[in-house]
Amino acid sequence: MAAIYEPSAAAETSLDGPAVAVIVVAAGSGTRLGAGIPKAFVSLAGSTVLEHALAPVFRLREPVQLVLVVPADRVGEAETIGRRAAGRGSDHLRVVVGGETRQESVLNGLAALWPGVRTVLVHDAARALTPTAQFERVIEAAARTGWGVVPALPVTDTIKQVDASAVVERTIDRTELRAVQTPQAFPRDALVAAFRVAADRLATATDDAALYADAGHPVVTVEGSEAAFKITTPWDAQRAERLLTEPAATEAHAGAGDADTGSTTTQPGRIRTGIGIDVHAFAEEGELHLAGLSWPGERALAGHSDGDAVAHAIVDALLSAAGLGDIGSMFGTDDPRFAGARGSVFLEAAVERLRAAGYEVVNVAVQLVGNRPRFAPRRLEAESALGALVGAPVSIAATTTDALGFTGRGEGVAAVVTALIERR
Repeated sequence: MAAIYEPSAAAETSLDGPAVAVIVVAAGSGTRLGAGIPKAFVSLAGSTVLEHALAPVFRLREPVQLVLVVPADRVGEAETIGRRAAGRGSDHLRVVVGGETRQESVLNGLAALWPGVRTVLVHDAARALTPTAQFERVIEAAARTGWGVVPALPVTDTIKQVDASAVVERTIDRTELRAVQTPQAFPRDALVAAFRVAADRLATATDDAALYADAGHPVVTVEGSEAAFKITTPWDAQRAERLLTEPAATEAHAGAGDADTGSTTTQPGRIRTGIGIDVHAFAEEGELHLAGLSWPGERALAGHSDGDAVAHAIVDALLSAAGLGDIGSMFGTDDPRFAGARGSVFLEAAVERLRAAGYEVVNVAVQLVGNRPRFAPRRLEAESALGALVGAPVSIAATTTDALGFTGRGEGVAAVVTALIERR
């Protein structure tokens, strides 16, 4: 069994890090979904289930520690997904290996919490469309009551109790029944103690709130959301994909509960796109900086700054989308302050200007053209580095021009970028 955090005197008074943590359990095999891979890593409307599940966490008003609990062979992939979703909040992210049971997986997540965490939310990645508003309601109720908190919906179907032969014995009064969802919130120390009691008794529970209540702690419900259904079967996956890809369906679904379904579908007029292009020739000396990475042993790119054509094209695409000019008008190609500056300087400044204008980056797509460097081995590393800088997913494709033009002759590289931004 995984080690459980034991609070020390120092930890009790520590103010380091967020006071709230979210443990996202994504270690299940997803057998009923029938995809052949763990459910959290199945693609849904162009992104993984896990990516959709993380989106509402990073829309929270206050920062939280995020712990992803995943299968052992998916740790690297989960780290990449988590960094993309987190952007600048990636330093609040930890990825741990799950156990054989959900209870063991949550225990492993609890062991990874920082000392300053006081309230823990446990969330199922399979509830990938859970609205941010549901997270906020749970956090607020936990802070106000100091109790366990679960989101729940009234039961609308008639419920029958049957015997072993499926003969109806009685009808259950549904007015006192609720269908429980996640995230579920608990005081950290009380939850750790509840898991300890359960381990001593070799007890199991269908959800964390049941285990917590069995240890003698009170649990209160808050309003749940129809959007927070659990993706378990292929039918559920089709329903979720439809909600993510069809605006009319999303609006109808949102009208029944929370307006925020956790999808990237949004109202007309809030989404804007931009294009950026940058070209740099190779220099005679220096170190290559490209796509936010250093490339030892490769020829440098010439330029007033570091010559990072990918980073510069992203800046132009972002500024273009927001109608804020371009990299030259924002920084000035002759400004001595930016001589030799890394691409990260320009990217961070551009993102700050976008946010000041009321925009957030949704995603960035890059097409890199050139013979060198050989890009494929470091693609994920570059995507992760750039995604952290812009605070949104970045995808990069690399190609050559079959020996045609200046890139084909090995004289330099070109980058073409499209960016999607959203008005807050």
